[in-house]
Amino acid sequence: MRLIPIVIKFCPERKGYVKCKNSSSSIYRRIHYCWLLAVCSILLVLLVGQVAAAGTDPYKIMGVQRHATLQEIRRAYKQLAKEWHPDKSDHPEAETKFVEIKQAYELLSDSERRKAYDLHGITNEDAYLYKERPDYSSYGRFPDPFEQFFGHNFNFHDQDISLFHKLSITSKYYETNIVPKSHHTPQILMFYSDWCFSCMKAANSFKKMIDTLEPFGVTFATINAGHENQLVRKVGVHSLPCVIMVLDGHNYVYKESVYNTQRVVEFIRQKLPYKLLPVVDDDSIDTFLRGWADNRVRALVMEPRTQPRLRYLITAFHFRERVAFGFVQLASEKSKQIQERYKLHPSLDTLLIFNEDASRPVASISMSDIPTPTLNNIISVNKFLALPRLSSQSMLEGVCPAEWNRPRKRLCVVLVTENTATHDEARNAMRRIALESSYSPERVRFAYIYQEKQAEFIDALAEHSKLKETVLKVVIIWRRDTKHIKYEWVHEATLQSADKTVENETHELNYNNTKQKLDGAIQRLLRSSEALSYEAEVKDLLDEHAQGLVVRILNKVLLAFEYMTDNLGQEHILPALSVVGTVAFILAAGYLMSYLVRIEEENIQKKQSKGADGKNGKTANYVPELRLHELRAEKYNGLVRLLKPGCRTIVLLTDMQSRNKLIPSFHKAVWPYRNLDSDCRNKTLMFAHMLIEKGIGWYAELLRLSLSESREMKINPRNCIGTVIALNGHRKYFCMYHAKHPESNRGAKRMMKMTRQLSTMPSDPEAGAFLGMESSDSEASTSDISEPKILLEENLLDGLPNWLDRLFEGTTHRYYINYWPDFTSK
Repeated sequence: MRLIPIVIKFCPERKGYVKCKNSSSSIYRRIHYCWLLAVCSILLVLLVGQVAAAGTDPYKIMGVQRHATLQEIRRAYKQLAKEWHPDKSDHPEAETKFVEIKQAYELLSDSERRKAYDLHGITNEDAYLYKERPDYSSYGRFPDPFEQFFGHNFNFHDQDISLFHKLSITSKYYETNIVPKSHHTPQILMFYSDWCFSCMKAANSFKKMIDTLEPFGVTFATINAGHENQLVRKVGVHSLPCVIMVLDGHNYVYKESVYNTQRVVEFIRQKLPYKLLPVVDDDSIDTFLRGWADNRVRALVMEPRTQPRLRYLITAFHFRERVAFGFVQLASEKSKQIQERYKLHPSLDTLLIFNEDASRPVASISMSDIPTPTLNNIISVNKFLALPRLSSQSMLEGVCPAEWNRPRKRLCVVLVTENTATHDEARNAMRRIALESSYSPERVRFAYIYQEKQAEFIDALAEHSKLKETVLKVVIIWRRDTKHIKYEWVHEATLQSADKTVENETHELNYNNTKQKLDGAIQRLLRSSEALSYEAEVKDLLDEHAQGLVVRILNKVLLAFEYMTDNLGQEHILPALSVVGTVAFILAAGYLMSYLVRIEEENIQKKQSKGADGKNGKTANYVPELRLHELRAEKYNGLVRLLKPGCRTIVLLTDMQSRNKLIPSFHKAVWPYRNLDSDCRNKTLMFAHMLIEKGIGWYAELLRLSLSESREMKINPRNCIGTVIALNGHRKYFCMYHAKHPESNRGAKRMMKMTRQLSTMPSDPEAGAFLGMESSDSEASTSDISEPKILLEENLLDGLPNWLDRLFEGTTHRYYINYWPDFTSK
């Protein structure tokens, strides 16, 4: 049957659509023209891209070689950017040149685009994506509803989230396994959730990451953020998906939005310890190999590259406590002597391991790519020196492990020495015995220990054997478990320290004798029927390599700084700096104000001292002036009536004639209580003086209220000078001091009676005058019979210090009143 194509076209004559028969050749011709036009367009685009690529070689623009590393490309870009930046260069083509440099750097810094350029010469990123990722997903299947809903770029079938579920762990596993293992191996964690479409898109990239980095020793795991909210907050997850690297017990967040394997490799390189693989050349090779005094073997990693591979860095991090690694650049001119000394192939990776003997390695391997398992196996077998020092509990566990469950004994021959150069000869002899020993390291190990640093361990071994001197003695131990040790001292085997007076023949004779005794003891104790003589319970060895307090504090500070650098962005730093700046400004302003106030006070004190020196030269060395108020009508409320609870005012009564004599004595008596009279808001004591001429009315009314007298009080002002009254404004009472005041604790009535009796005493007519009980004229005339007792003004305040002590003890008599009388000046 022949198929006739039917074409529907618009016919103007019939005003509508009609079916017309058309020849098949015209249709085929049109389709052919369309395909030809499409092919020409594609070829034109590719040709333009190739021409542009031929004219712009990114390697020539950057000035680097084709095998240059990413670090070299970055350094070249920084240098060229500084040179050709339009703001820093006056060259007319600086802007064009800077754009070319930036485009070249973007191409070479992306590993996939760089690979595409090296293989196909493609510089256009869109052409590369079109070439490398053709979309044939619509062939052979029905349209995906998820694709219609989320867009044609979403392909739900390609996103395999089951990988996340297979590797998922819990927070408990994180604490018990991930963190401890991170001290030896980097741990990469991917945080995800079940309905996170970004996580689904990142699944393939994460799988490629696992396939690339897991052979190097990196461990991968995933954590469901919806199930482990506490862990998410602890490690600082900012969004999903999120990659966290746990290294040496610390969490580092990967903040790049693109989960590219090359970028993750650079991230791991940056977070590994600094100078994990220091560069070793012809000048530093001998110093490096002779550094085994730190109790670590030496390993040289040699590559024809400028920086070590990630696999060697991870291996060096894993064995950093037992092995010190060095990196030799075989392409460098400074490593020619090393290549000649060890007969190295210039294009192969080589690993050399050295113990105390730097002349020849104990193990070596050369390959184009040394697998990580091979590296680990070689280093694990040779990670101890020929004669290691038992410097920590972990070293003891590695050299002399506890083997209670094995039928055969594993012995450790330990030489006890001190950390002095005189014992180097003994240690060298023991090292020679270890090297010449015919026993397998799985059965017999040789080591030495410092007695002064591991005193508890040595004392426990010497206690049961009753050995007084243990220095330069040899003990054979067998660890039953982690706490109990069976041991036996080889008394006949004693190594000598360095002594120039002893001849070499004597040293050799002592060496042969010691070696013979040790061989006999080891052969005897290796038999299953023989048992070691003693058993002791020991504590863990002291870690001689532990960091000091200052170093630990510095490490904490550096770690905190690194954490803030990694986790704090601009939106966090600016508010923090604002707060810190505000606090610093407030503190600085407060300090400046206090400094200015202090200077002003010093200037005032200097002026006052100069004024006092000008008025009276005798008082130049007198104690500083106390704040002393004058009780007047305008200050009466503040000093008496408005006093707060617990506050008192102590007032001295003077007149114009006695003022200059009594105030210095009063000042000296109350000076010890000056701390209670401060400039703070809550004053407990205030001091004042009152001229009796101005306050005689107030004083008379105060005495009348305290004595419950209705008649008017007659007071001789001259007899009241030297009186001190302590006024409690809140509780409305006062205490009184006078040189002739007969205080009594029996009450006011007893006080009145005693005062009246004193006023009638012929020996002293002034005894009761200060209370207003002035004697009559007749009584005064009769009092002239005997000579009265005269008290001088200078002695009126002699008893004031004792009265003040009783005042603050609460033993003075208190005179209560109903209200405070008004202060009216005379």
